[in-house]
Amino acid sequence: MPVVNRIADYAKDMQGWRRHLHQHPELGFECHETAAFVAERLREFGVDELHEGIATTGLVAIINGAGDGPTIGLRADMDALPMPEETGLEYASIHDGKMHACGHDGHTTMLLGAARYLAETRNFSGRVALIFQPAEEGGGGGEVMCDEGIMDRFDIKEVYALHNIPDLPLGSFSTTPGPIMAAVDDFEINIKGLGGHGAYPQDTRDPVVAAVALASAIQTIVSRNLDTRKELVVSVTQIHTGSADNIIPEAAFVGGTVRTFDKDVQQMVQDRLGAICRGIAETYDVSVDLTYNIGYPATRNDADKVKLAAEVARDISGEANVIDDQPPEMGAEDFSYMLEKRPGAYLFLGQGDGPGVHNTGYDFNDEISPIGASFFARMVETRQPVKG
Repeated sequence: MPVVNRIADYAKDMQGWRRHLHQHPELGFECHETAAFVAERLREFGVDELHEGIATTGLVAIINGAGDGPTIGLRADMDALPMPEETGLEYASIHDGKMHACGHDGHTTMLLGAARYLAETRNFSGRVALIFQPAEEGGGGGEVMCDEGIMDRFDIKEVYALHNIPDLPLGSFSTTPGPIMAAVDDFEINIKGLGGHGAYPQDTRDPVVAAVALASAIQTIVSRNLDTRKELVVSVTQIHTGSADNIIPEAAFVGGTVRTFDKDVQQMVQDRLGAICRGIAETYDVSVDLTYNIGYPATRNDADKVKLAAEVARDISGEANVIDDQPPEMGAEDFSYMLEKRPGAYLFLGQGDGPGVHNTGYDFNDEISPIGASFFARMVETRQPVKG
């Protein structure tokens, strides 16, 4: 059962939708034009209900099937990234400093393609809830939509999502039961000493030396404190200080990211960061203020739902093109909040060679739109067949 023929007929339309969205990227919760475009398409398709303004600009559309049954949720993210585009495409972003560099324009398009097909055919029982979510890129729009009650309000029983991935063969799927993406936290460390002339360091309490020592000590959390059977990333990604070569500054900033799968590892990192900061403060006679920000939880797939989703993916792309035991990724995803509320599965969809996501040269591959839309549609028809 390859790509659904009727969805293949939409390929040109989907390309047009996706390139329009690519040209008009919006950030965070402020996806007003994007949401309006999505709502207009959904009304054209004849969805039964359209609920707007969830999590500011999120939408949930309901399509009723042929007969009673549960509600299955399908989710796509809509927001772009705050970065310039350097693709040179004719449909490149018209908004400086904003770019669809993660393919959310494509995710939205795939779900729109599935919506059009499902509204037209209704070859399923129960209902499908189409979830168009803002603010995946750091804003936690998935959490806000859940906090605003979409799972209970629309009686969603299970939920599924796709994410494109470059360098995975075009049209192939990859997923795994259990954790597929990591929890993501960040830390901010402000160091305050006593500034002065670079020629007289003995009259200062140098925050630069403290910052360098702190960054080095943080690296020992993974190498010396982690149970080797577990996984962890701690990366110092920022050090800011100083203004001239003959001035020892008064303050320095150190920041970074933490990626975990286990709560105990997450707590260990917090504890060790606190201890290291206290030690640096004592050693270098500076004040060290640590702020640890807990972010998205780990994205955990339901084992049974992964098995079902992988079977649907194999029907579309073939046995050889589906991996159902991929190693977990250290990236993060706020679909995790939806999977905490309901069982479901998150899958990657390969889009072939090209620049990676979050790259100024990235572009979503329109060839996979019918594949992703077919997966969403077949997922509904397989999970909720029409009752004879």
